[in-house]
Amino acid sequence: MGFLSRKTKSQTVVTDEPHPIVEELQRLEEAVPAKPVEPEKPPVPAAKPEPVVVAEPEEDSRMKASELITPSRHEAVEEEAEAPAAVKHAEVIAFANQKGGVAKTTTTLNLAVSFAELGYRVLCIDMDPQGNLTMSQGVDPDTVEKSLYDVLVHDMPISEIIQHREIDIAVASIDLAGAEIAMSTKIGRERSLEKALREVSGDYDYVCIDTPPSLGLLTINALTAASKVIVPVQCEYLSMRGLVQLQNTLKMIQENLNPDVKIEGILPTMLDARTVHAKEAVEILEENFGDMVFKSRIRKAIKFAEAPVKGSSVLKYDSQSNAANYYRELAKEVLANESA
Repeated sequence: MGFLSRKTKSQTVVTDEPHPIVEELQRLEEAVPAKPVEPEKPPVPAAKPEPVVVAEPEEDSRMKASELITPSRHEAVEEEAEAPAAVKHAEVIAFANQKGGVAKTTTTLNLAVSFAELGYRVLCIDMDPQGNLTMSQGVDPDTVEKSLYDVLVHDMPISEIIQHREIDIAVASIDLAGAEIAMSTKIGRERSLEKALREVSGDYDYVCIDTPPSLGLLTINALTAASKVIVPVQCEYLSMRGLVQLQNTLKMIQENLNPDVKIEGILPTMLDARTVHAKEAVEILEENFGDMVFKSRIRKAIKFAEAPVKGSSVLKYDSQSNAANYYRELAKEVLANESA
C-alpha cells in the first residue's frame, strides 16, 4: 500500500489525503495543554576551572652525560663573567756593564724617578754589594737588618726588605758580597731573583735593577729576571770594550735561562761634548750598534755627584737643572720605544 507508487519510476503521485501518522500527531497535541512559556534567565557564567597541579617528577641525583662533558651555555657565560682580570706584570729593566764608573747607579735611580714623575709605580733593586743605590736614597747599607742577601740566600719575601723613599727600593748590604758563595749549592740559584719578584710583580709598572760591575752570579740573576737591558757606556774607548763581553754573557742567558731578554739600548753617559775623544766615541758606538744607541745623551754635570750626598735623586735635588732633564728625556724615549 504506501503513499508512493512503485509501478512507474518516472512519476510521483501525491494524494491530497493527509497521512495517518500526521493525523494522529495532531490529535495528541490537541489533547495535551500547552506549557506556559517561562521568561528567559540570564546565562550562568561558566565556573572557573580549577588549576591543574602537575606533580613534579622526583629529581634524579644522577648527572646527565652532557653535564659531565661540558657546562651549559648559561654556566659558561657566568664563568666568563666571573673570571678575574689578567694581572699586569711589571716591566723589568736591568742596568748592566761589567766596567765600573759608567753611571749605572745614577741612571738606575734617576730614570726610575723620572718614571715615577710620569705616574708609574716603580721599584728599584740594589744588586750591588757596595750599596750605592741604597745610599743614594738616604739609607745606610751598614745598618739595615734585612737586605737582598736574605731574599736571594734564605728565600725571604722581597716585600720585607722594601723601603719607601722617592721610589720603593729593595735595599742592599755588605752581606751581598758573600751571596755568590752562599748560593753556590742552591738549586736554581740563577733564578732566585726572578722567583722573588713574582710576589710583587703585579704591584709595579717598572722594576729597575742596579747590577754590580762584574758578570758574576748577581748580574746573571738580574739578567735572568729582566725583560730588557739598558747598557750605560761612558764615552771613552776602554768603557766600550766591555760591550762585547756583555753581549756574550747575554747570549748565554738567552740560550739557557731567559730567551726573552734583549738589549733595550746603549746609553752614552758622562759625555763631555768639548772633547774630540768623546765625540769620536759616540760615533764609534753609532757605527757599530746603529739604532741600539739612544738618542738621549747624559752629559757630565756636578749635580750628579752632589745629589747622592743629600740622599736623593738629581730630579729632587735640583728639579729644574739640565741634569734632571737629561733623564726626563731618556724616560720619554724609553716609553716611546715601548709603544712603537
